[in-house]
This record gives sequence, C-alpha cells and structure tokens, in this order.
Amino acid sequence: MEWVETTGKTVDEAMDRALAHLGVHRDDAEVEVLEEPKAGLFGRVRGEARVRARVRPSGPRPKRSRRSGERNDRPRNPSGSHGDRARTERKPERESQRDTPRSTPRSNTPRVEKSKKVLPKEDSMAEGISLAEQGAIAKEFLVGLLSSMDIKAEVSIKELDEETVELSVNANPPTELGVLVGPRGTTLQALQEVTRTVVQSKSPSRTDRILVDVAQYRERRVAALGRFAQQVAQEVIETGEERASEPMSAADRKAVHDALSEQTGVATRSEGEDPRRFVVVSPA
Repeated sequence: MEWVETTGKTVDEAMDRALAHLGVHRDDAEVEVLEEPKAGLFGRVRGEARVRARVRPSGPRPKRSRRSGERNDRPRNPSGSHGDRARTERKPERESQRDTPRSTPRSNTPRVEKSKKVLPKEDSMAEGISLAEQGAIAKEFLVGLLSSMDIKAEVSIKELDEETVELSVNANPPTELGVLVGPRGTTLQALQEVTRTVVQSKSPSRTDRILVDVAQYRERRVAALGRFAQQVAQEVIETGEERASEPMSAADRKAVHDALSEQTGVATRSEGEDPRRFVVVSPA
C-alpha cells in the first residue's frame, strides 16, 4: 500500500485525516510524523502538522543500514577503516601544497551562485484537482469497467464531506452485481483500491478519500457488524471475559471499533497479523 500524506492544525487532526483516507483503524496503520506545528510568540502556533500513513503491511519491513545509502556488506580495509586509509594517502599531497607558493593570486571577485527556487510545501499540497473532478474521474473508470464486463448498472456520485466522495453502483435487479462484491466484500475492497489508484494517477499532488459501494453492500455490512458488536459487548459485560472475533478485513475491523467507541464497560483492540488480524472486545 502506498503512503498518503495529510495535514492538520495538530498532529492528531492530521493523523485522523490519514486514517479516514485509508479507511482503517489506528492499530492497522503505520503513521509517521513528518512535520509538527511550531510555537510562535504569545503561545500562537505557526504552520501545520504533516503526517504520512499507510495500511500496515502483512510482512516484515526490510532491514536498512544505519547510514543512508551505505551497504552493510561493504568490505573494510584490514589495517583500518576506509577513512583512515584515505586520510593517510592524501596527507602528503596537502603538505606539498602547503609548501608550494601559489603561482597566481586569488581573485577578489565574489562568486555568485544561482539560488534554486523552492516552492512552499503548503503550495505544493494545495495543487491538484477538485473533489468533484476526482469523482468524475472515478465514475468514468467505473462506467468503462462495467461496460467491459457487460454489466448494466448506474454509477452515482455523492460528496459526503469536504474531503470524501462516494461512488455508488446500483442496478435493478442487483443480482448481477454480486461479482463486484465478492465474499465478505473482498472484491469490493479491491475495486475501491483500483479506483483510488486511477484517481491518484490523474492527480499525484493531492487525492481525497474515494469510497466505492455496490448495491448498498457497505452500508448494510456496517449496520450488520454494528449489531454483532453490540451483542458481543453485552456478553463481555455480563461474563467479565473478553471475546475475540474471527479474522476480519481492515474495513470490517474499523466498523467494529467505531460501533463500540462510545460503549461503556468495554474496550476494543486489534491483534494478529494480516490476513488473520482480528478484533478483541474486553472489559473496560
């Protein structure tokens, strides 16, 4: 999964936007703080927080050496380090240059270096296409995909907020749309990722949150998981013992966390590694 960058007045606000963009819970994402707001005069804050995040990969990350660009298997000089050998070899040359007078005097004309124009980070982040244009690109891709699959359906666009757009695929009857959903919404999740990638290719500097739903599956799935989570929470409160769910996708885990976020008497957490990661509901 590629990294996404978001900004906010605080680090927490930028982090929440990144998690909302990815559609996952905090336990299922890797977040790095790139820049924090700076304190100004009289307690005022200058600048914005900037973070980047991605869905937690299923495998371990590759090891990197401490020094950037340096290989761990670089051969070393048996008699000492490379730096010592280089200094030993260059020392006679410096001494000879010290004893040799300069043949020509140094020019007093100051050197003029060309300065490179650097665009502010805020300007580069602001560049990009509007949310409506992103929705139009996503709709064009989905319509073409449906046509190539010989599926007769309509694609509608709905802006949920200033940074989120949802594309709904519906047909009457909706039976032939099942191929776009797949078991437990796995195909739908992949379709959403592909659609988001298409939009990102058209607007590399900025992409908002792109959601795809087919035959109201996502809405019905979230409602069903919410009812399931409430039942499990009631059992945990009555027995005082924690309960673990079956392995779930990142979107389903987020639905369970959100459903119990304001439930008193219980707490939720994610455990395990993808694709076997699951939710644990425990007494608070």
